[in-house]
Amino acid sequence: MARIYISLGSNIEPKQHLQAGLKALRACFGPLSLSSMYESEAVGFSGTNFLNMVASAETDLNIAAVVAQFKQIEQNHGRLIGAKKFSPRTLDLDLLLYDDIVCQIPIVLPRAEIVNNAFVLWPLAELAPALNHPLAGKSYASLWQEYDKDSQRLWPVTFEWPQGLTF
Repeated sequence: MARIYISLGSNIEPKQHLQAGLKALRACFGPLSLSSMYESEAVGFSGTNFLNMVASAETDLNIAAVVAQFKQIEQNHGRLIGAKKFSPRTLDLDLLLYDDIVCQIPIVLPRAEIVNNAFVLWPLAELAPALNHPLAGKSYASLWQEYDKDSQRLWPVTFEWPQGLTF
């Protein structure tokens, strides 16, 4: 079983879409571990704020199959195929890590967004503080500590999950 880490984000009805996305991930991958929820300003375009978090799960699927599952979940929740990279999102799911694999195909792992974007690094550092980035050789807690926190605005938010909802 591989341990995967998933970045989730939304700025279109984000509470609804993130909750639906997590339910779909739970159905595909079983129990999830979740970071806190964070709010951030849009990066790369002018738009409404995003809600972001990171989840982890275990899977027997290979990387390509995991990414295909993510794309299907995104489409099932209103994500348009071929939408511009920097644009509003109903649901954005990105595979950040697949164990400690470093690869270029079928996708680039680990994702560059881990060290470049606060909305990925902070929740990942919260969820897996002692885990080392396979290229940087530093823990995610250390990477977050060193991150220029003035470069992107990000803050934790209280997120009330519906009663009885488990991940």
